[in-house]
Amino acid sequence: MDFTTSMAVVASGMRAQSDRMRVIAENIANASSTAQTPGGDPYRRKVATLNSTFDQHLGATMVEAGQPVQDMTAFREQYDPGNPSADKNGYVKLPNVNPLIEIMDMREAQRSYEADVTVMTATKTMLSHTVDLLK
Repeated sequence: MDFTTSMAVVASGMRAQSDRMRVIAENIANASSTAQTPGGDPYRRKVATLNSTFDQHLGATMVEAGQPVQDMTAFREQYDPGNPSADKNGYVKLPNVNPLIEIMDMREAQRSYEADVTVMTATKTMLSHTVDLLK
C-alpha cells in the first residue's frame, strides 16, 4: 500500500469516527429531555452505523459513516405527576439513553480516532524520511 492510499484509508476512518462521536454527543445532550406534549414520546437514542466500501481507484477498503438508526428499546418512565409532559397516570417518558453506555461508546470512538491519528503520523514520518533519502 502506498502512502497516498494509506492516508486516504486513515482519513476515512477518522471521518467515520468523528461522525460516530457526533451521534453519541447528540444522545448525551438529549439524555434527560422529555416529550413536547403530555404522554408523547421523548428523544429516541440513535446508534451510529459504519459501512465499508471498496474504492476501485485506490484499490483499498474505505470506511464511512452510515445513516444512524433509532434504538427501539423501551423508554424509561418516571412518576412525576406535576411535570407538564406527564401522562394521565402521572408518568413521564424519558429517553432510552443510558449516559454510562454513551460515555463508553464515546471513549471507544475516541480511541479508534486516536489510533487513526497514530497511523497518519507514522505514515507522514515515513514519507518524510523517504523524501530525505532521495535528497
